[in-house]
Amino acid sequence: MPAADQAAPGPDRPSLRTGLVQLRGVAQVALVSSPWSGLLFTLALFTGGWRIGVYGLLGAASSAGAAVLLGADRQGVGKGLQGYCGCLTGIALVVRLGASWQTAVLAVLGAAVCSVLTAAAGRLLAPLGLPVLTAPYCLVAGALTIALPGAPVTAGVAARVPGFTELTAAEAWHAFCNNIGQIFFLDNWYAGLILLAGLLVASRTAALAAVCGSVLALLTACAAGLPADRITEGLYGYNAVLCAIALAATFLTPTPWTAGYAALAAVASVPFSAAWEAFARTSGTTPFTWPFTVTTWLFLAAAPALDRPGFSFGKQLRETTQENNSEKTPSRKILRES
Repeated sequence: MPAADQAAPGPDRPSLRTGLVQLRGVAQVALVSSPWSGLLFTLALFTGGWRIGVYGLLGAASSAGAAVLLGADRQGVGKGLQGYCGCLTGIALVVRLGASWQTAVLAVLGAAVCSVLTAAAGRLLAPLGLPVLTAPYCLVAGALTIALPGAPVTAGVAARVPGFTELTAAEAWHAFCNNIGQIFFLDNWYAGLILLAGLLVASRTAALAAVCGSVLALLTACAAGLPADRITEGLYGYNAVLCAIALAATFLTPTPWTAGYAALAAVASVPFSAAWEAFARTSGTTPFTWPFTVTTWLFLAAAPALDRPGFSFGKQLRETTQENNSEKTPSRKILRES
């Protein structure tokens, strides 16, 4: 993530640095670190209502603050790598419980726990050479969703329809945009476009990966005969978008082979999301971003064993494992040189 490494020299301004950390924490939800991306992402959050915007920022700040107090790596904190799970946790809680002082307290505490789980997951995944991704958020939000009363984040799973699911042009457009917006629990088409603009600010490759991942998810969900209303809401596509960004624009060296590999992961995540949703319904929770996290782990774990350009991390994988798990994304410069 080049944008995260280009810190301009200047006077020590704690408030400015804190704001940049918070914006980068929001941006890292979509695996980019540009504060400008974070600013656009924050704007998109507020299009979904002030509650989502405020609680997203509260969660990001709480998680990063707890990481600093607990002595986490300052470089990772500065790049927003301790804020994205807290951001998602805050949004998930306000969507389920509504805005109140109790929800705010839970958001702060849940985000703080995310920073601890990030450190724990980093140590557990280090021998495997895998990044933490959004596993801490999924664990915290999943536990709180099951434990606390409130309206479920999403409705129950609808029945599959026979054959190919047909959508109108308007429905297909909304599905394409919502596949991106649902990363932040947003279901309005313009929020998805704002998020896409934020990705474009950070990386054209990441933006292109998001577009391709959304289109592939839409086609796969229709081919699988999944319910039209849930396809249109983007509930089967946001994990695919994240998979595409992770594999095509973040962790693997961009090549035609890795682009196809990322496309395969995006397609695979759609039935995985539908199956996880059916499983989660029994406990009144949702898949969150588990399909993205597990699919990306599996595809990254398989990559070094595949003999195609861009698939192997090379000999320096073990040496960069600690950085991968403390900073969420490995150094792409190292990957290209391997």
